[in-house]
Amino acid sequence: MVKLYIVIPCYNEEAVLPETSKRLKEKLSGLMDAGRITRDSHIVFVDDGSKDRTWELISGLHQEDRLYSGVKLSRNRGHQNALLAGLYSVKDRADAVISMDADLQDDINAIDGFLDKYEAGAEVVYGVRSSRKKDTFFKKFTAESFYKVMNFMGADVVFNHADYRLLSNRALNGLFEFKEVNLFLRGVVPMVGYKSDVVYYERNERFAGESKYPLKKMLAFAFEGITSLSIKPIRMIISLGFLMLFVSVILLIYFLVQHALGHTVAGWTSLIVSVWAIGALQLISIGVIGEYIGKVYLETKERPRFIIDMFLHEDEVLYSVSEKNA
Repeated sequence: MVKLYIVIPCYNEEAVLPETSKRLKEKLSGLMDAGRITRDSHIVFVDDGSKDRTWELISGLHQEDRLYSGVKLSRNRGHQNALLAGLYSVKDRADAVISMDADLQDDINAIDGFLDKYEAGAEVVYGVRSSRKKDTFFKKFTAESFYKVMNFMGADVVFNHADYRLLSNRALNGLFEFKEVNLFLRGVVPMVGYKSDVVYYERNERFAGESKYPLKKMLAFAFEGITSLSIKPIRMIISLGFLMLFVSVILLIYFLVQHALGHTVAGWTSLIVSVWAIGALQLISIGVIGEYIGKVYLETKERPRFIIDMFLHEDEVLYSVSEKNA
């Protein structure tokens, strides 16, 4: 049997926690009765500095049933770091860990498929959406564009896979060999390199509450992932620079020919367009390079990716745990 932990990052999720905890308990109880997972398996909610009653609800669940555990971060650190904190808290306690969101959009019945693949020898199992029939055209277009752009820019991510996945204990420990501060999980997990497999599932509508990933956050998330995993944007700037140099030489030859033929060229429009275009290109280039320099700056400081204020697990309570001093 597998000692299974389910890790769920939460940020202002008081609207969904009662139903999410209920359904997951029913699911894990069924798996326990079927002899697929051990009786000391757990559901771990990670409170990412929520401003509502999320931590109060998690504490209450833990008091009612030790099946539930709770990790409270000292402050809001973002979804990826909250997920990392939960994984770090249980990496020495479980045979396998499944990460998922709290909004019940991930089909919990796919957990059976995860266990099947794990028992067949897979160290990493990705939950992949089978279709996007329920999405609006705009949501489908932007989401699929996200994965295509990420792969084009050098970030090797699994298409239509978010953070619903199973990691074996071995894969989880391999994941934490990556020490960078800017750890983009969707791109780093494939780098672990152990045997992997896929489980397809139909994604549900959000049970309650609002999406934590509007378009603005999705774009920022994509840019963070690209600059964390790839230097291709800098190489593209270099290529664009050579292209502009080539165009400049062609234009120089053209204007010299025009001058030799005695043709008068006003040139005001082309001059202004060139100045603005080159200025914009320079600003974009400086911004992209600055983003990489900023990441190097953060890496050299070696700040912890998260600090755990409290960890409620079974009958123990751990305080003030960070990744660097745990």
